[in-house]
Amino acid sequence: MHKHLLSRIALVLAIALGVSCQQQAPRQKDKGTVTTDTAAKASLKPGESGYAEVNGLKMYYEVYGQGKPLVLIHGSFMTIPLNWSHIIPLLAPHRKVIVAEMQAHGRTRDTDRPMSYEGMADDVSGLLQHLKIDSADILGYSMGGGVAFQFAIRHPGQLRRLIILSGTYAHNGWWPDVEASFGAMNADMLKGTPIEQQYDSLGNDPARFPDFIKKVMSIDLQPYDWTAAVKQIKAPLFMVIGDADGVRYEHAIELFKAKGGGKMGDLHGMPQSRLAILPGTTHIGMMLHNNWLIPMIEDFLDSDLSTKPPMF
Repeated sequence: MHKHLLSRIALVLAIALGVSCQQQAPRQKDKGTVTTDTAAKASLKPGESGYAEVNGLKMYYEVYGQGKPLVLIHGSFMTIPLNWSHIIPLLAPHRKVIVAEMQAHGRTRDTDRPMSYEGMADDVSGLLQHLKIDSADILGYSMGGGVAFQFAIRHPGQLRRLIILSGTYAHNGWWPDVEASFGAMNADMLKGTPIEQQYDSLGNDPARFPDFIKKVMSIDLQPYDWTAAVKQIKAPLFMVIGDADGVRYEHAIELFKAKGGGKMGDLHGMPQSRLAILPGTTHIGMMLHNNWLIPMIEDFLDSDLSTKPPMF
């Protein structure tokens, strides 16, 4: 991919993040209706926050609300404020929302440990043990989707339901030009963006920013393919991509079929797992469609997921 196209992606990312950080925090008045409430954002504070000692890391985390636990796993270069500030107020009134910053991200300082999806999945498992939570719903976005897939593979006993937003379970799940772009991504393309500003503001060494970008990108520069293991996941799964995402449609559909999709529900019953392709939605834009995402996420998490055909 040409460098000017990558720079354009970085610019779009910066704009999208700026918009998401400035959004008024939405709240849900009626099921399926999302409105905004500035006071909700201003007053929302974590009921618990701190650091969990897991696998050689001091992982920063926050907990909001009460109810069934839901863990949100952010995307590459993200932090809790960048990825979830406009999402937490929507979900916290109905469930216990647990957010954490992965290795090297935000307030979770890096170590000499190589970065991997498997390692970050183990960190999430350790965080749940730290919080004395037996099992939880797991939602991962982009890089966090890969972490969530690995969590489901490696720690199935801690998983209730799985939600993947714009994530892949194999390196060729990305469109070829997207995958080819990973090796060219560098810190200069993100200079002056909210990503760099947040990195600096949370006490990280500004001189290490290029190393941070390089290390995070390293996990996608080696081929990976978890197809066989992912198809064996027992927990109900909800996979969401955009129609202009970086994820191939066939990649999502293949998994949905393996999880019981690809049949007429009126005749054969509904699969426990679900698939959504959002219209007019890019990879970055996925996190800007709260009015669509939140009702679908809550319906999936709260549904009894009956597989019986409907009665006529």
